[in-house]
Amino acid sequence: MRRAAVSVAANVAEGFRKRGKADKARFMNTAEGSVNESHYYLILAQDLGYGDGRPLLAVLEEVSRLLGSYARAILASNF
Repeated sequence: MRRAAVSVAANVAEGFRKRGKADKARFMNTAEGSVNESHYYLILAQDLGYGDGRPLLAVLEEVSRLLGSYARAILASNF
């Protein structure tokens, strides 16, 4: 879970420094994949009885929405 969560921020940071739109968008896509991986781990932890993951699932949904918006803005930009 920690590795997947750290991967989200690491991919956003790495993509930020890329020059091309395609490279930037690819890193945002990879970050979204890590969000989905974290989502799975929270569901699994809840199913195994480790606690209620719903508050964190809501946060992950917001992060996913923001990453998607950021990727669309990158691809639509004229730089």
